[in-house]
Order: sequence, then C-alpha cells, then structure tokens
Amino acid sequence: MRAIAYHRYGPPSVLEPSDLVELPLAPDQVQVAMHAAGVAPVDTKLRAGLLQHLLPLSLPKVPGRDGAGVITAIGAEVQGLQVGDEVCVMPGMLGRGTTLECAVLPQQQVVRKPASLSMQEGAALLQPGASAWIPLLRTARIQPGMRVLIHAGSGAVGSLMVQLAAHLGADVTATCRSSNVDYVTGLGARQVIAYDRDDFSAVREQDVVIDLVGGATHDRSYPLLRRGGHLVWLVAAPIRDRGSEFGVTVTRSLIEEDQQVLQQVVDLAAHGVWRPAISAVLPMAEIARAHQMLEEGAVTRGRLVLAIR
Repeated sequence: MRAIAYHRYGPPSVLEPSDLVELPLAPDQVQVAMHAAGVAPVDTKLRAGLLQHLLPLSLPKVPGRDGAGVITAIGAEVQGLQVGDEVCVMPGMLGRGTTLECAVLPQQQVVRKPASLSMQEGAALLQPGASAWIPLLRTARIQPGMRVLIHAGSGAVGSLMVQLAAHLGADVTATCRSSNVDYVTGLGARQVIAYDRDDFSAVREQDVVIDLVGGATHDRSYPLLRRGGHLVWLVAAPIRDRGSEFGVTVTRSLIEEDQQVLQQVVDLAAHGVWRPAISAVLPMAEIARAHQMLEEGAVTRGRLVLAIR
C-alpha cells in the first residue's frame, strides 16, 4: 500500500514514499479508501520532534490528523456504517495517519461525510472542527452575550471558532493578518484586529480568550480578560501561566477522537453553521512542500489538503 511516512524526526525532507502492509480488520473497525488528507500544524511539530516529550511516536510514522474517503470493508461489530459510505476520519495522534491509500480505523474515529461537502472539504473538517468545538463548548462553555477573543481567526481552526462562537451568540473579536480582515469579518466576528498593523492590547474585559498562537501573544492576552475570565489554549507554546496574577482561569483544552464530538462537528457542517476553508490542494507526493509552507507561515487562511485519489 502506497503511503507517505517519516522514519526519523527532522525537516520536511524526511517525509518519503513508503510501502506499508495493510492492517487486518478487527470486528470494531472499518477500512477506508482515502481520497484526501488534511495537513495540520501539529503534523509538522510531531515530524520535527518538538512534541516527543509529550507524544512519543513509534517510527515510521504516517502523518495526517484527518481525512476523507469511502468505506470498503466493515468489521462484524460495526453498526450504523456500511460499505460505500463517504466518510470523514480522525485517527488517533499516535497511530497511522491519513496520508496513505487505505486506512483501518476504529468506528469511533469515523463519521459520515455531509453530502454538502466535497472530499477535500471533508478532509479539512474533523480535526479543526473538534479543535473548535471542544474549547468553545466543553472547556469555555460559551453562552450568548459572552465576550470572546479568538487569536489567529483566519486559520483552519480559528475560522471555524469564529463561525461557531458567532452562531452561539457570543460577541466575537478576532485577530489575523491585515490581508484577512475582510474574510474574518465575513465569518461573523464583530471586531477584527490586524495584528501586523494594529495593537490588540486595547481590547479589554473579555470573558474568554482563545489562544492558538502562544509565546508573546499568550503573555499579552492576560490583561485583555476581566477578573474571573478564562484563557484557553490548545498546543500553542511556550506558555507561562499567569492566571493567579491576573485572577483568571487558564486551561489547556485537550482534543480527543470522541465520536460524539465528531458527529457534532459534521452535523454543524451539514446544517450550514460552518464550512471548512481550504487554502490549497496539493498531490500527496508534495507533502514535504505542504509542511514547509506551514513552517514558513505561508498558510494564513484555512487548511492545506492533500489529494490521494
């Protein structure tokens, strides 16, 4: 089976074509012919070895946090799915990813793709969607009228966060590059601040700040919150917890392959609440170029997707 994998940590050049043995199908698993795979920033951090202290991988590692394809076989215990279904998938962080021709996954990591989305859009949905849904609804518990600031509001995760927070009735402020201000405004943000042109430190009394950046942005976000506010971060780094100094709660929101969450994500897409944005579609063989684009900051809007079929 054709796949892309890396056999050691390193730069994008360690990604190389690999022939893998197809895994046997367990009773609770489905086999999916992959059509497209998303490329997430966390993929580049894993490949570079930056997260090995948190997530030690077994090498070789097939990257890819999400994707879309068609079910070709199902295990005897699988319910609610059948051969021929078009599906979105989100494999676990430590196992085989999605840049391969055929994936074998537990049923809880597979949900039907909304008919309104293309395969490429389906491949860009689950990981950003779960990364938006869990922080907003499970961690921050966004309610109508809450003041919410979302950093990096034009990216794959941030753009879905802006759409969802606005749908939930929050008063949304977002940061992004100046070239993306109109785009983020169109997603539902009431106020958009261009971080490369304007100073976001004038924003005050926020109930929630979502940090998708880390570093200096994280440090400068504490004064933006009201006393008792909530600063939520995902995998942004470095983090200096100053919650007690400013009287706010600081929480890392952990993203899981929870089928109930994944179903919520696809339901929101099916009902038109949000739609994943695609920055570009590249052949699977150009995955190293995709990783390099992410590391160089060349992707500021939506998700890069790899075409497999």
